[in-house]
Amino acid sequence: MASKSEPRVIPEHMNPPQESEIVEREGVSYLQSNEAMFTFYKRTKGELSKYFLGLRDQKKIWGIKCPKCEAIRVPPFAQMCPECDFVEMDWIEMPDLGKMNSTPPITYFAHSLFQSWVPFGRGRVVLEGAETALPIHVYTTKGVLTPFIFKRGTPVKIVFREERIGKPTDIFAVPLEELTPEQRSASPLMEADLDFSQPVEPEMGATTHAHRAAFDTAVEMLTRLSQDVERSTRAQHNLAGWKRRIAVRTAAGNLGLRIDDGKLSVTRGKPRGRSDFVMIAEDPQLLVDWMTFKDSLTNAIIAGTLWISANREFTTIFKLDRLPRSTHRDTQ
Repeated sequence: MASKSEPRVIPEHMNPPQESEIVEREGVSYLQSNEAMFTFYKRTKGELSKYFLGLRDQKKIWGIKCPKCEAIRVPPFAQMCPECDFVEMDWIEMPDLGKMNSTPPITYFAHSLFQSWVPFGRGRVVLEGAETALPIHVYTTKGVLTPFIFKRGTPVKIVFREERIGKPTDIFAVPLEELTPEQRSASPLMEADLDFSQPVEPEMGATTHAHRAAFDTAVEMLTRLSQDVERSTRAQHNLAGWKRRIAVRTAAGNLGLRIDDGKLSVTRGKPRGRSDFVMIAEDPQLLVDWMTFKDSLTNAIIAGTLWISANREFTTIFKLDRLPRSTHRDTQ
């Protein structure tokens, strides 16, 4: 039996209280209650347990090699070679270097169990010596993950998570070019050996008159947006329970955004104190387009025109993206 302190299959935050409540939508009251529908089950890794135990306990990646055709398959999917009359294969320890088999799709919108991980790439890596590709999550240490970082043939290094439970997500891959010589040679390379907190910020070009005009407009509109949030129940719900200090940098100037449990405040100039993450948009018109429904911050990140310093702060971006529409709906 698991103790109360051990992580559960269903996270505690997904277990709502048994209650009913009244919610308001478009001036109409509705009764809403919390319900549950779930199924628990156990499954064994069977004859392939060595691979998963290797991830969890040994911090090793095991492949399986045919003694006849010498093909190496990672991850292993059978103990008998399907190409050589099902001759029994041998376990072999694999290197932690490889190349992307294709350009990985990136998940920006995930269900609740994976929401804290987004954005992440879901790619396949061919380890050195292997003939098959290893399905794996891919990340970057250079801020938020975008489609421009990985492509077919990108050299990568496998990284082991600090907490492992014998699942494919016990490991992930990062671009080899982002690592120091010491990190490249370390085996195993651990998640704690990487620094995701200090990515190199992109350089910005010269300031133009258009930048200055757009920055003034953005500050004015953001100030108005913060005031609208105070009058919008939808916007307050978007930000409920969330606290963040965000430093925003543009070619024409800096400003600070503060989310404080349903409230939004804006300060012009470099914000004081520590920020949870940094947003950089060379052209402040991007902020204006966001608040006038022409584009979203999410799309700007995917397109590479908006940079944020923390990959795990994508949830905050989702919350900010909702605000202009929420305040607009509550003023109609």
